[in-house]
Amino acid sequence: MIVMPTKSLAAEVRDDFPILNQEVHGKPLIYFDNAATSQKPQAVLDALMHYYTSDNANVHRGIHSLSSRATDAYEGARDKVAKFINATSRDEIVYTRNASEAINIVAYTWGLANLTAGDEIILSVMEHHSNIVPWQMIAEKTEAVLKYVQLTNEEAFDFEHYESLLSERTKLVSVVHVSNTLGNINPVEAIIKSARRFDAKVLIDACQSLPHMPIDVQAMDCDWLVGSGHKMCATTGIGFLYGKKEILEAMPPFLGGGEMISEVYFDHSTYGELPHKFEAGTPAIGEAIALGAAVDYLSGIGMERIQTYEAELTAYLFKKLADIPKLKIYGQQPDSKGHGRAALAAFNVEGIHANDLATLLDHEGVAIRSGHHCTQPLHRLFEASGSARASLYFYNTFAEIDSFVAALKETIDFFTSMAE
Repeated sequence: MIVMPTKSLAAEVRDDFPILNQEVHGKPLIYFDNAATSQKPQAVLDALMHYYTSDNANVHRGIHSLSSRATDAYEGARDKVAKFINATSRDEIVYTRNASEAINIVAYTWGLANLTAGDEIILSVMEHHSNIVPWQMIAEKTEAVLKYVQLTNEEAFDFEHYESLLSERTKLVSVVHVSNTLGNINPVEAIIKSARRFDAKVLIDACQSLPHMPIDVQAMDCDWLVGSGHKMCATTGIGFLYGKKEILEAMPPFLGGGEMISEVYFDHSTYGELPHKFEAGTPAIGEAIALGAAVDYLSGIGMERIQTYEAELTAYLFKKLADIPKLKIYGQQPDSKGHGRAALAAFNVEGIHANDLATLLDHEGVAIRSGHHCTQPLHRLFEASGSARASLYFYNTFAEIDSFVAALKETIDFFTSMAE
């Protein structure tokens, strides 16, 4: 028997998200594509609109009132992000367009300056392309060697294999905190602790963890951590790089131009202080302010509360999907209370293409993702061209899971009957 909580967090916050109150193909929208991008609460939309209707001006260099207000809001958002992840200083937060840019900053500054032929970079087979391709490029330039941590039989991060890869040649470990395909929550604290035995630096891709659980970079002790605003209730076009201050100070600038300088002469330039030396040009001001509003919104709910509710959603989702024959969910299974993985399920149904599933589900108002989810190497390991993925957030409900599973069963029955 499945017991649902008497009161859902979603019931409290649902009205904050105006986009969810619509129909698709005449059916109420069920948005289960949150691992790709989250929806935005009205408070975030209002913050973005307020900037453009009241404070629109460039930041830092202006003396007038609009520029001063814009600068205060823009830099205030940086303070909010620093507090959200418990950074030791606001100077450790660098605004980027997205997490991909944040990883590329580390790759093309620290990587090119510190990696040489024979040095080793450890990734895992579950990494997003954003945490593979930049390191492939840097390895080609520096003749460093890429090594990949494999999966256990339960399709979890193989920690024993990871430790066997570590050596004096290891200079960097760059791994995802929560897999966007497997849903696994990787043991990043233990991963970092083991890397420290060899003085290796560690970068954590937190795109799929920041929106769903508390993050403490000091307790984690990572050297860098990257996040993407649009997955955590903010807008697109904004992300951030966290880095330990002493490491960021030692890294050369990434891009040159306005804003990142101290003094410019005809024959040389000097660079600004952190974090501005990594923020060349006019930044995404409104988007950064919206990120600050998203952090306020999530903090107001409480990340522990979000994590607890999503664990309940996970347990319920997996219990319902278990009743569907010939359905394979990738990644390790959650425990009975939904712990051990994120509230997402990437799956395939025997004999049915994932794109076909997603197309028919859309006609039932259900938005899921299909494809390789920017994890092509992982799908090749599974000998699958892609998968369907349902990913949930704290505004989703148990009733939506029921409707999704019912629609999925009907879709499978339709394809089964067509094949007969």
